[in-house]
Amino acid sequence: MNKSEIVEQYLTRLIALPKTELRFGNPYQLLVSVVLSAQCTDKRVNLITSQLFKKNKTAQDILNLGYEQLEEAIKSCNFYHNKAKNIMACSRQLVEKYNGEVPNNFDELVKLPGVGRKTANVILNIAFDVPALAVDTHVFRVSNRIGLVKAKTTLECEEGLKKLYRSDQWGLIHHSLVLFGRYYCKAISPKCSECELKDICDYYKGKVKK
Repeated sequence: MNKSEIVEQYLTRLIALPKTELRFGNPYQLLVSVVLSAQCTDKRVNLITSQLFKKNKTAQDILNLGYEQLEEAIKSCNFYHNKAKNIMACSRQLVEKYNGEVPNNFDELVKLPGVGRKTANVILNIAFDVPALAVDTHVFRVSNRIGLVKAKTTLECEEGLKKLYRSDQWGLIHHSLVLFGRYYCKAISPKCSECELKDICDYYKGKVKK
């Protein structure tokens, strides 16, 4: 099996996984959910937002809620102090500069407090269906481990994966690698014995199978 065939096999075998586990009703809610998801499980984020978004659906709603009430609402989330500050600052900027709407432009998104390259790419792809490939810790670890790329930085990883897959596949490969890394190809004790990719995985062939 040559490299291009292996690249296609990875996508084919991962494609059945769901697109995202975060639950949201609009681009703003997705942005808040992604900010909350840093160092926190999607399950926990969904528990938080299922209550938070009942009455707070927009950036203006969060501003009206206030910092202390927001912090109380998300306190079961890791690093909730900083996340509350970023969400409030981001909401204020959205209301003041974008009429409360989340911009669908990468350069504008990364200007928002708490929004980095990964978050911006997630927003673009999921909320606006713009071709983008977000690289988080799971994507970086798994794509290097299995042999899709050999990257030293997340940006190198993103650029490498973009070269392997068409732009209409970028979102799919991101979400597939995230969920695969979360439940199977874990940082510690990956489930290699039950992995359907082991016959084409560099990690399995090099370290586990020996």
